[in-house]
Amino acid sequence: MKKLLSSLLIMLLMIGGLLPAYAIDAKVRIVDLTHIKGVRENQIVGYGVVVGLPGTGDNSRSTQITNQMLLRNLGTVIEQENYIQKGASAAVIVTATVPPFAKNGDKIDVTVSAMADCKSLEGGVLVQTILKAPNGEAVAVAQGPLSVGGINKSAGGSSARTAITTTGRIPGGAIIERDIYTEIGDENSITLSIDRSDYTLVSRIAKTISQVAPAQAVDGSSVKVEIPARFMNDRVNFLSIIENLEVSPTMDRAKVVVNERTGTVVIGADVKLLPAAVAHGNITVTVSTTNEVSQPNAFANGATVGFENADIEINKTPGSLVTMPANSNLNDLVRALNAIGVAPVDLISILQALKKSGSLQADLVII
Repeated sequence: MKKLLSSLLIMLLMIGGLLPAYAIDAKVRIVDLTHIKGVRENQIVGYGVVVGLPGTGDNSRSTQITNQMLLRNLGTVIEQENYIQKGASAAVIVTATVPPFAKNGDKIDVTVSAMADCKSLEGGVLVQTILKAPNGEAVAVAQGPLSVGGINKSAGGSSARTAITTTGRIPGGAIIERDIYTEIGDENSITLSIDRSDYTLVSRIAKTISQVAPAQAVDGSSVKVEIPARFMNDRVNFLSIIENLEVSPTMDRAKVVVNERTGTVVIGADVKLLPAAVAHGNITVTVSTTNEVSQPNAFANGATVGFENADIEINKTPGSLVTMPANSNLNDLVRALNAIGVAPVDLISILQALKKSGSLQADLVII
């Protein structure tokens, strides 16, 4: 762990010590900082059935009714829905994102998620499902075998899984049924929206674009560009020129990004600390359960009873106290945490406490 944190320290020092010196001279294309207002993706959703499951499907009545209606539409009549064996199918919600300018016949990926008590979608096949927009209009049709990227097995009261298998994907599993019309700008202008609000960056983008076309910063996140007369009927070529222009980026606000699910912590180069003391104690709690059977002797009138023995073990190592001087920077923070051997999961808790106390002078973003 110390070697890992030491390597992390070296990498962060390189980032924190070298990049700011060259930040002023760096150039970034406008296309990497902005997007065109109105040119957007669209979400679609549908209700369907996954079949071919090896007994891992759901047992809900709604799924059986759906199966009965599906077979009726295919020309097969079943008197009662419970005639269909349970566990071989599952009701699912199918979602997808349609990119702008999608055309009839294009294929897109879909995500399939179980709705009821389905145990696993592994090995299942999605039956033809209509995907609709929020206005109810059919946009695409999805079908095909699922890829869940893991396994989920159980036997004798024990179970093991390597991934969440109640959600899967079908790459290229949906076919667009109609063209998606996307309007580029209004009658004589186009608005560029930057991906983060920054007055300085917006001003720089507007000044750079003004070299080829009239442009004005509207607010902290958008620039309005007038379309020259010669490009009025050739907006694609005009945007190609605009998006390849380069500007000098600005330094973003100091941030610490934390992913609690994976234990990932990314600390920005300009993170500062006010005077603070961090106490770290390593506590491990282990709970193990042993299933046993109480068997009375032959002359006793008792009954055989199963019971559980629970052992709780708590290991506590002495805590460490590290004092942070005023205006501490990234170097000081990582070096101090490295000295007490803080794991990424513990580092997340420490950062949250520092932010709550007002010591951490940065935005704490938890994803």
